[in-house]
Amino acid sequence: MKLGVLQFFSWPERRVALETVYARALERIAIMDQSGYDAVWLAEHHFSGFSVCPSVHVMGATVAARTRHLRIGTAVSLAALYHPLRLAEEVALLDVLSGGRVNWGAGRGFDRAEFENFGVAMADSAERFREAVEIVLAAWRDERLHYTGKHFQFAGVEVLPKPLQRPHPPVWVAASSESAIEWAARQGHSILMDPHAAHAEIARKRELYRTRLAAHGHDIAGREIPMARLLAVAPTEAQALDVARRGAAWILGSYMGDQHAQIFDPTGLTGLVAEPDPVERALRGAVIHGTPESVLAQIERLREEMFLDSLMCAPLSHESFTLFTERVLPKLV
Repeated sequence: MKLGVLQFFSWPERRVALETVYARALERIAIMDQSGYDAVWLAEHHFSGFSVCPSVHVMGATVAARTRHLRIGTAVSLAALYHPLRLAEEVALLDVLSGGRVNWGAGRGFDRAEFENFGVAMADSAERFREAVEIVLAAWRDERLHYTGKHFQFAGVEVLPKPLQRPHPPVWVAASSESAIEWAARQGHSILMDPHAAHAEIARKRELYRTRLAAHGHDIAGREIPMARLLAVAPTEAQALDVARRGAAWILGSYMGDQHAQIFDPTGLTGLVAEPDPVERALRGAVIHGTPESVLAQIERLREEMFLDSLMCAPLSHESFTLFTERVLPKLV
């Protein structure tokens, strides 16, 4: 099993200086580099204390300078919000500076505040995202880029640098809705799966992806499909449940306000927050929580139930990360 960490830069209640949030995250990433993790996946968000990381590419360069082994994933570059040539340049530069350690994950995004404040119309977001992915890949692959789309047109532009990994870094697209899964399968893209849907729903979507891949002449064999899961680990089940409940409440609360409401709902969050008790629903089906022994057993079960062979865990506390690293990870790698 491949193991990575979905690294948020959360600033709850702004209890500490923001520099401390970054320093703690970088300390954790340094531990990952020496502990057998495959990758750190950096989460891009804007205009919220939920995760203050507006540039996963700048953060990725910082991570590259402080690590030697860890692959540096983006989960995700919000491709619909970028000029695609700038995006191609930045990710390629990160690949060169990191010695070819980039995992590129691209996503459309779903936060209304991000689209409104960057001036991207929701109606155009899917088309812009898909064109951006096509353009980035062509810019990396071709000596000179020629492209004609609805939103972008380029004639013979040389995009530099090219990535160190040739023809390009491994690529994933975030695909949570059925329409996104269908598009990814049709294009033959590998997918990232979100941290909010229940385990059973992730299994269903993964099976849908497999069947749609086959329908379009592609094979799922050999593909890495990282599945993001929230994680709470503590010395006792009760303590882990408390960490999980507080973490789930913080995350869901970050999405409930009008400013940050979803303009569309690829992850099922709108339905989740509309539940009478959305936190309890998340605890029942979307968060891995318990003692180290219990968490190991849950992961082993999920390997069978949801075809989990690449876990992108999002620890909900520093103790969760430490206990997982010391007592669970060695039994999985």
